[in-house]
Amino acid sequence: MTGTERGRILRRAADIMRARNRELSELETKDTGKPLQETLVADATSGADALEYFGGLAATLSGEHIQMGEDFIYTRREPLGVTVGIGAWNYPTQIACWKAAPALACGNTMVFKPSETTPLCALKVAEILIEAGAPPGVFNVVQGYGDVGAALVEDDRVAKVSLTGSVPTGRRVYAAAATGIKSVTMELGGKSPLVVFDDASLEDAVSAAINANFYSSGQICSNGTRVFVQDGIREAFLDRLSERLRGVTIGDPLDEATNFGPMVSERQREIVEGFVAKGRAEGARLVAGGGRPEGKGAGFWIEPTVFADVTDDMTIAREEIFGPVMSVFGFATEDEALARANATIYGLSAGVFTRDLARAHRVVAGLQAGSCWINTYNLTPVEAPFGGMKMSGVGRENGQVAIEHWSQIKTVYVAMGPVEAPY
Repeated sequence: MTGTERGRILRRAADIMRARNRELSELETKDTGKPLQETLVADATSGADALEYFGGLAATLSGEHIQMGEDFIYTRREPLGVTVGIGAWNYPTQIACWKAAPALACGNTMVFKPSETTPLCALKVAEILIEAGAPPGVFNVVQGYGDVGAALVEDDRVAKVSLTGSVPTGRRVYAAAATGIKSVTMELGGKSPLVVFDDASLEDAVSAAINANFYSSGQICSNGTRVFVQDGIREAFLDRLSERLRGVTIGDPLDEATNFGPMVSERQREIVEGFVAKGRAEGARLVAGGGRPEGKGAGFWIEPTVFADVTDDMTIAREEIFGPVMSVFGFATEDEALARANATIYGLSAGVFTRDLARAHRVVAGLQAGSCWINTYNLTPVEAPFGGMKMSGVGRENGQVAIEHWSQIKTVYVAMGPVEAPY
């Protein structure tokens, strides 16, 4: 197909997805446990955004002409071939679309393996793409556990692997792909800092900290779980945060009044509770939450949890929790905040809150993170590249740069005269 034809299918799929937003959102809620209040605006809609954006780019993908006197060179942008996407369980619809849209826009085919914890949503993405006109076999969904993912990564017919997952999984996938010299993009974990200076809007900073820790019950890789608050406003920040947390509504995720849902699985709740216990044992001060809410019945519930007086060497300060646990740190100076924010193996995301925009840009320039925000947090429009540094990943998803990760350049030199040789 031409790029225009491929783009037309992707854009049609985006329209179908938007028209069925409620149905897809309810499925996402059942698949993940995230509140419908959230999935209605953050999941199928963002998947549709990706399909629409890369559908619009598909017709523009081209090479260049380079004149070399009488001779000339042209380049061709070509697909990689069969690609593999491996998804995580926290955003099953969005992740499927973030990988499929640029892959298909560039003319590749994809075999996508969703997480075994959330197997349903990717199937709807596949159905919608076929309904929109994608030939059967262009986007394929294969269910299974880790052994299925390993088989896909190791298959000699696969040209590229894109993973969203944990660092341990990323290590294994990266090593397996390396044996076949396969192209790889990896969006892995994080332990991201959110730095709040004492001149920041307190209300906005608290709002951002809530979004950066408790949206999706804390199950977001880019979450700003290390909140550094300058000493002058730290107690005021904690007081206002505690007040705002009284507005949490925990309940049936399919009830649109609910704004905080359960964990995705019993195992994930056990992991989070283990970190909470370590935080208490290592001397952090529990400000809010820390347990299971009363009277909620069945469900893998855990309260939004806040620790203060956290030190950089504590377990909850160093390891990714992937649950609703916020660690609040104090700091005195800009240099101190920057050094401590960067003192981690991860480098996915970071945020800065201050009214001093010169300082904001200066700090962001010094932060070792792939996706940064000033006076907001966790906004990830498809137009913006998303990905990490250090152990948080390789390559970028979204934005025009994603095209580079899903295609390859062929250079063609065209000679217009005789060929000279020394003998």
